[in-house]
Amino acid sequence: MSKKLRYGFLGCGMMGQEHLRNLSMIDEANVNVIFEPNEKMRSESSRLIPQARFVDTEEDVIRSDDVDALVITSPNYLHTRQLEQISEIRPMPVLVEKPVCTSLAQIRTLEKLDKYYPAPIWVAMEYRYMPPISRLIEEVRSGGSLGKITSLSIKEHRYPFLKKVDDWNRFNEKTGGTLVEKCCHFFDLMCFILQSKPKRIFCSGAQDLNHIDEIYGGRVPDILDNAFVVVDFNSKQRAMLELNMFADGSWFQESIVVVGSHAKVECQIPGPNRFWPMESLGEPPVPILTLSPRNPKGPKTLEIPIDPILLEAGDHNGSTFYQHERFARVLRGEQKVEVTLQDGINAVLMGLAAQHSIETGEAINLMKGDYRIYRF
Repeated sequence: MSKKLRYGFLGCGMMGQEHLRNLSMIDEANVNVIFEPNEKMRSESSRLIPQARFVDTEEDVIRSDDVDALVITSPNYLHTRQLEQISEIRPMPVLVEKPVCTSLAQIRTLEKLDKYYPAPIWVAMEYRYMPPISRLIEEVRSGGSLGKITSLSIKEHRYPFLKKVDDWNRFNEKTGGTLVEKCCHFFDLMCFILQSKPKRIFCSGAQDLNHIDEIYGGRVPDILDNAFVVVDFNSKQRAMLELNMFADGSWFQESIVVVGSHAKVECQIPGPNRFWPMESLGEPPVPILTLSPRNPKGPKTLEIPIDPILLEAGDHNGSTFYQHERFARVLRGEQKVEVTLQDGINAVLMGLAAQHSIETGEAINLMKGDYRIYRF
């Protein structure tokens, strides 16, 4: 690979443009070729990266001799087909947005591809790299302050799904469903923080408020807007997710709590700055981390500010930039992939199983059957 990191993009909508803004801050990173079929998204991407060349097909990007790595930021349901296409035409390093796929059938396809694909594939689970979450993980891994870890809980109270090109994110068939599209991040965090294999999942959820008065092609959207999920792990630890997508009046959007025998640690994370009503509420809150020991008692809270430049570059508290820093090191041969295709598959499997749990009213076994967690 040449000294310059030469990228091609498959898709460049809202999230793709966040990737463009963050890649522009990575040393020696050039985005040379972009495939984006939507005229408005092409125009907006061109303003961000005016030197990029726009092409007519995905294959044109893959075959371009000035591209050494690909970023897939197309709609969810296209990811698997595009990975197959890259594998067949010209395998190269790929960073693919989450969720890496949307169905059990696509999972089986990717399980086969993973066995022979010769280049790195990094799944964009950037929540791992949000500074407050990274700091929480450091505390968990420090080995002493929390004692024996028993449980993990994640709460996201946020705004409804935004409008996307051609409204593709209004139906489960294209997103994978809310617990795949949105919550794969949280299932990945559960596994990553607890370092154990999930064995059983139960979920209760519904579509109570959002999008029920919308109609597309004669159909009403079917995406959930709230859910409770409980996960049992082989380690005898438990994790819980509480999701609500009509609670966007909150100070903080996410809260993650890890409880051990000696203490608990919690991080609280605000939502995107662009949605914060500064005129009425002033500056948005800063992420915080609180360590609460049992003996002697006395919670200690630490502010974890995010670089303002990174806040302007995206909606994920700087994590997209830190993810790209690491992926660039993979391309230079300086480190290994941290979020593998296996990790991406497992997060989708947990989301699909949770949605199946809602349908059946039963806990789903993740150790065998259709929802057996892929190699862990």
